[in-house]
Amino acid sequence: MLVRYRISAFSFAQLWCARSAKTAVRHSRLVVLSTALCLIAHQPALSQDVSPIQGSSASNVTANSVSMPPAVTATQSFQTPANRKNQPESEVIIEGAGSFGHYHLLANSWWSDLYWSGIEYDRNSWGTLLKAQMDYVAEFQPVLILRQPAKTDVWGNPLTTARELVPGMGIAPIGLRMMWRSGKSYKPYLILKGGMVGFTQKALSQEASYANLSLQVGIGMQFHLHDRLDMRIGLSDFHFSDAFIVPSNPGLDVMAYTGGLCYHLGKHAR
Repeated sequence: MLVRYRISAFSFAQLWCARSAKTAVRHSRLVVLSTALCLIAHQPALSQDVSPIQGSSASNVTANSVSMPPAVTATQSFQTPANRKNQPESEVIIEGAGSFGHYHLLANSWWSDLYWSGIEYDRNSWGTLLKAQMDYVAEFQPVLILRQPAKTDVWGNPLTTARELVPGMGIAPIGLRMMWRSGKSYKPYLILKGGMVGFTQKALSQEASYANLSLQVGIGMQFHLHDRLDMRIGLSDFHFSDAFIVPSNPGLDVMAYTGGLCYHLGKHAR
């Protein structure tokens, strides 16, 4: 009887251990399954939390890209035809002039005559004043012809009736032109030019200088001919003297006629 009881107790112990092992396996499976379900259920929650942030960032980027104008557009705005039309007007004038009289104002000599031709550049640099277009003016005079007495005293008074021709050149880099009725068929103007002239021999007197300071003041009218082409005629005073850089300073003031053709470089005249 004792042997049977021990065998039965041993069988009961084996049965209880087998059941405990099966229960532990079931519990471990349940733990693993529940953990996996929790992870799967938590992942959509995370994706829902992140997506609004990503959506807001995308909307901000889109808004910024729309609100900021591209730099190329701003640069191209300066190249529009409307801006090109607003460029300052400028023109080149080829003119000729010759003296027809003298007067004593800033000079002593009046026995000489002056003839010249020049290339003038005008540019509307200062807008308008007194309803006149204010232009910068510069002129180069490649041809100057001075007809003077062949022999004179220290002040340029003639000692003979003979005359001689003295060639020279001039430049007037500082000038101003006031032109009214800009863009119309006829345009009155006032012009001033200052610079220097030089001759191949001493001018007006054998005791004077080769180089002289010059000043021109003139009035005239400019007429429209065709598209970019104008014609102008006028009267001018041409003064030059050596400003006493040498002891002798005869100087010369001449009244002169002027005429020239004007070619517009900027926008069309009309």
